[in-house]
Amino acid sequence: MMRNRTKQYAIVGLFFALLLGLIPTTKVIAEDLQPPQQIIQSVSAQLQQKLKDKSFTRNFAQVTQFVNGVIYPHTDFDRIAPLVLGKHWKTATSGEQERFKHEFQTLIVRTYSRAFVEYNDWTMRFMPLEMSNEATKVVVKTEVLQPGLQPVDVNYRMLLTKGEWKVYDIMIDGVSLVTNYRSTFNDEIQTKGSLSAVIDNLVKRNAEALSAKDS
Repeated sequence: MMRNRTKQYAIVGLFFALLLGLIPTTKVIAEDLQPPQQIIQSVSAQLQQKLKDKSFTRNFAQVTQFVNGVIYPHTDFDRIAPLVLGKHWKTATSGEQERFKHEFQTLIVRTYSRAFVEYNDWTMRFMPLEMSNEATKVVVKTEVLQPGLQPVDVNYRMLLTKGEWKVYDIMIDGVSLVTNYRSTFNDEIQTKGSLSAVIDNLVKRNAEALSAKDS
């Protein structure tokens, strides 16, 4: 269980490091990229500047606030939460659905924030993307390069939502963020006996983690 959770944290950290531009992109011309690729490239270019302020990364409260503000517009949590819970989403009450979505977003933010400064010696290369003008769902393929290591395949699943491309899953060397968390929460629901108990535990874990970082 601990090994799986460590792997999960690594995947989540890399996911948002990639999404939010902590991994520098190789030099690309925006006009050469398709709109979904442009979203990732644009956010990357904007946020690389933030890393230059080393004092910023030492203030965890500031980091989490910033991360939450930037993650939300480019990540479709309304789609991710049902995908993560799978069959349990349909049987959950509306209150449980909202609580889970909120706490899961908090989990993602705090997990990413912990990894905020760990991914700073990478470059990202976009693979060719062929898509029609009518496409509403695409997979943006990239390779992440690190000195001395083999390239890592990173594929973004993106959906056109109300005119904006948003990430709803990512595959890192074939491992899906959504599938990984679905398995984890399904196991926890079976162990604890209910989704409500799992959410209560997630609330506690989030509060403890944020409190420990703030102290």
